[in-house]
Amino acid sequence: MANIHFKIVTPERTVADQEVYQVTLPIQDGEVTVLPEHIPYIGLVRAGEIVLRTEPGGPETSFATSGGFVEFHKNVLVVLADTAERAEEIDLERAEAARARALELQKERIHMDDEEYARTAALLEKELARIKVARKRHGRTGIHLNGNNQP
Repeated sequence: MANIHFKIVTPERTVADQEVYQVTLPIQDGEVTVLPEHIPYIGLVRAGEIVLRTEPGGPETSFATSGGFVEFHKNVLVVLADTAERAEEIDLERAEAARARALELQKERIHMDDEEYARTAALLEKELARIKVARKRHGRTGIHLNGNNQP
């Protein structure tokens, strides 16, 4: 069975570098699922969940991303992400607090120029993606999302 070489890279680190069977990515118009031998593809990744499987019907691994770019060519899929982290790395309490701060900042729209507002909106979108991924994976895997896997 053919596989995809999957890699997520952020400015700080390589988050994943492995062989997988399938990758589902959040893109501008929804989602795209890439399987082996998919046509070449280049596009924007939006904030959301990246899901991969190492085998058909196998367990899923999730990553939260704040966006970036994706390129797929000859069974190599590379995501250049602004930020990305595995579901089990997400501290849900910190993500909720960051979301609350972003919402408060967004309420002060009158005091912001367009650039500040866009940054705040992007921060809010990132935190919402992190929370969604963390909550979804917490229910499936039973992991505790407070940063140290303790209840």
